[in-house]
Amino acid sequence: MNALDSNERIEDIFIATGRQKHNDKVPDSPPGNLTAKQKMASRNRTKKGRAEYARRKVIIEPVFGQIKEGLGFRYFLLRSLEKMKEEWKLVCLTHNLLMLFRSGAIAIS
Repeated sequence: MNALDSNERIEDIFIATGRQKHNDKVPDSPPGNLTAKQKMASRNRTKKGRAEYARRKVIIEPVFGQIKEGLGFRYFLLRSLEKMKEEWKLVCLTHNLLMLFRSGAIAIS
């Protein structure tokens, strides 16, 4: 977030900074001299921020649920960052191929 803040691109993205309560009050205007994390938290509490961040529930998070429930992928079997990245690519590839197959886009002859 500091890199985004220093490049003045922090207005382009929404990053979770912690849990938000349902009836959390929306601030009128953020005070000055805030850290990048505080700026992001303030932006996430605005009406636009809540709306943009809520889209994540529809776009991103269901995929992780499908991978965990449908494929039964709960933890990585391989150790080391490189091996974990390769294992994650394999899981994502499997998920995408299953989605294509179930939609009828891929036919097995």
